[in-house]
Amino acid sequence: MAVKRERLPRTARTWGHLAVAAFFLNALPFSLFAYAELTIPSTLAGICNATSPLWGMALSLVALSEDRPTRRRVAGLGLGFLGVLTVLGAWQGFSGLDVSGTAMALLASLSYPIGWIYVRRTLAGSGSSTLALTGSQLFLGTVQLALVTPLFTSLPARFPLLPTLAVVALGALGTGLAVLLQYGLVTEVGPTTAQMVTYFIPVIATAAGVTVLGEQLSWNTPVGALVVLAGAALTQSRPRARKAAAPREPAAFRDRGPHQGPPRGSGRTHRARPGR
Repeated sequence: MAVKRERLPRTARTWGHLAVAAFFLNALPFSLFAYAELTIPSTLAGICNATSPLWGMALSLVALSEDRPTRRRVAGLGLGFLGVLTVLGAWQGFSGLDVSGTAMALLASLSYPIGWIYVRRTLAGSGSSTLALTGSQLFLGTVQLALVTPLFTSLPARFPLLPTLAVVALGALGTGLAVLLQYGLVTEVGPTTAQMVTYFIPVIATAAGVTVLGEQLSWNTPVGALVVLAGAALTQSRPRARKAAAPREPAAFRDRGPHQGPPRGSGRTHRARPGR
């Protein structure tokens, strides 16, 4: 923002809306997922996170008249969710399943569509740039977490270099850049379709694990990735426009031969005789 000399939002109303957005899109889901993964496996947390587009589709039916899902989008969202289940190998079951942890993960995934629908309804015409809204929202989310964190835990005794750099990279890329791009997607295609990006998280995470960490690649990963891509393509596809039917000829014309003139009363004009 300093490089591009972007101005922060000026009205108190915009800052109030951004504070609500920061709660639902940053402070609440980050905290819930952190506590949920203490008791549930990361695979189950990924599946819970992938339910965000489904929550968004249900909420858009009552909250956004201009972003209601069509049949193709519903089918695409369902197909994408099936692809996520394939990538994560959901049929293998989950060891250490915890009801409270699963509930927190599902609540976290629900908070994302609530937040993006709120952004679409309240900040679409604020007059501020996407970069200014993103920076302001993340600043407010940081303040909210800074106020709440001391109530649940203590400050770390030391800050090792490598983990600290990893946290900085996650904050700059996984949150900062991601929220900036998501703001553009919500503006362009609406919050329901924009939530489809959640389906790509386990696909990209698995691919990174194979290429960077040398993890083994099983058959379900590429198959599930193709299913996710197919679902994403289906949500963006549009039905073919029907060809307009040719106008039907009046019955009086259809019943006459090709060399016959127009029928009586069909509108043929007669040349008037000149007066004497």
